[in-house]
Amino acid sequence: MSIFEIIMLLCFASAWPFSIYKSYTSRQNAGKSLLFMFVVEIGYIAGMLHKFVYNMDGVFYLYIFNFSLVLTDICLYYRNYLLTKK
Repeated sequence: MSIFEIIMLLCFASAWPFSIYKSYTSRQNAGKSLLFMFVVEIGYIAGMLHKFVYNMDGVFYLYIFNFSLVLTDICLYYRNYLLTKK
């Protein structure tokens, strides 16, 4: 288990709630990049696969937590897209 990996994931996890809150309250996708969010998700999947295959430890759950935060923002992106389309 690497303390640096933990710090990185906690820093990323601290930023996503602000993005989620902005997406939820503004009901707009201004300033959001769906491509960026999917690239981040692929990165988290790669991290989870690495942990699963080579070095399973508690950091795996931080990857899952971060993945779910970004997934929430992606879902809000699609919700906001539908709201602005109406």
